[in-house]
Amino acid sequence: MEIARGDGRYPKLMRQLARVDVLVLDDWGLENSVNDRQRRDLLELLDDRYATRATVVTSQLPIEHWHQALGDPTLAEAILDRLVHNAYRLPLQGDSMRKQGRPTPVSPPVTP
Repeated sequence: MEIARGDGRYPKLMRQLARVDVLVLDDWGLENSVNDRQRRDLLELLDDRYATRATVVTSQLPIEHWHQALGDPTLAEAILDRLVHNAYRLPLQGDSMRKQGRPTPVSPPVTP
């Protein structure tokens, strides 16, 4: 979004993202800090999509820590209202699927 804002594509990008049927925000909250511009961009995006399109959020950060991760309490509340209201939560438990059935790495053949 920062790049799009810098080169003038921001309005077009926001319109495109608002029209995507299912938007996936993967590994949300891994970034330690969210600046004010990022908070406002996220709020605008979620507001444009609210009650019209699906947004899927995956995160290892427990939802009770999202306010802190977002920083600004007022914007965090507005963002979470749009994300959590009418949402289906699917808390997952157990080991990572990446640990299960991991194939043994194959070394390339050694030629003498």
